[in-house]
Amino acid sequence: MPETLFAFDRRNYRECQNHFRGEREQEYYRGDFWIEDASVIDVRSERKAVGPISIIKQRSATNLFFRRTRQHIREDGTDLSILWFVKRGRLALANQCGNRVANPGDFAITRSMAPFFIECQTDGEGVNELLHVTVPTHILRTHVLQDFSTGLFMSLDRPELAIAEALFTDVFENDGKLAPDSARALVETALTMIGHAVRADDAAVAPRQTIADRRLEEVLRFIEVHLSDPQMSTAMVARGCGISPRYLSFLLRLRGTSFSELVWEQRLGKARDWLSASDARDISISEIAYGVGFKSPAHFSRMFKRVFKVNPRDFRGGEGHIAETVGEGGRLAAGSELLQ
Repeated sequence: MPETLFAFDRRNYRECQNHFRGEREQEYYRGDFWIEDASVIDVRSERKAVGPISIIKQRSATNLFFRRTRQHIREDGTDLSILWFVKRGRLALANQCGNRVANPGDFAITRSMAPFFIECQTDGEGVNELLHVTVPTHILRTHVLQDFSTGLFMSLDRPELAIAEALFTDVFENDGKLAPDSARALVETALTMIGHAVRADDAAVAPRQTIADRRLEEVLRFIEVHLSDPQMSTAMVARGCGISPRYLSFLLRLRGTSFSELVWEQRLGKARDWLSASDARDISISEIAYGVGFKSPAHFSRMFKRVFKVNPRDFRGGEGHIAETVGEGGRLAAGSELLQ
């Protein structure tokens, strides 16, 4: 369940500077925080921690202000990024690059390592409501590669951002029945969706797909769907995609591979991942071999050892150390045998 990070009203709002980071100053980073003196003061912030990430729902009946200066940064080098989903009111950001405003339905990212001034402004009905997520920047950097050090503003019209907001909200509102690992997985997915949205927005208009590109996508999808079928062949794939075997070979050459090499990589790669994620008590090596389309466990073991230099049983037992690239040290030589 969410916990109260802070709650201020007319009785204690002047103490907000000492309490906005929580009882042990475990949230956010050092800065100046104050609340506008108004006839109605009602500020509440609730927090749900998921590992090092906090999902925070904040609602206020008056304007809030936060300032972080270079002096604050020198005193506290905590590098956090804040993901802002504006629900009601406005979020106004001022920094060395100018002024930006996020309205209801907008998304923004701010970072603690650049000075800024933020104002959370109420709407015509006197309400400001935000869902924001504090993320250590080194974690967010694995998802968002673009520069957001001075702020990044986008609209939630992008479906990826709307999905990310829904995932964060579901985790925040969970009644405690959701397992911690599941909550982490949902948060990780939300960050991935944000990364996709930022990349798509940064690219503006994606380059137009050619007919060959679309056909190749269809081929790759067909192969993955039918990977477990040991009878899969160029004729089967070509027929399923409505193209000739010759054109299929042409499309795969565009990708820099052949049919046998591609299926080789897919089947052995899936088997390797399956072995890594499973236990012998749950699924046998034979089941995995058949599950990825090999005709026999012996054939699978032989091919697995040829490429990864260790047999499947030893790999599952943790005795093997294999290369990440499927096929290193024998991919082409073994490729012709794969589909026999």
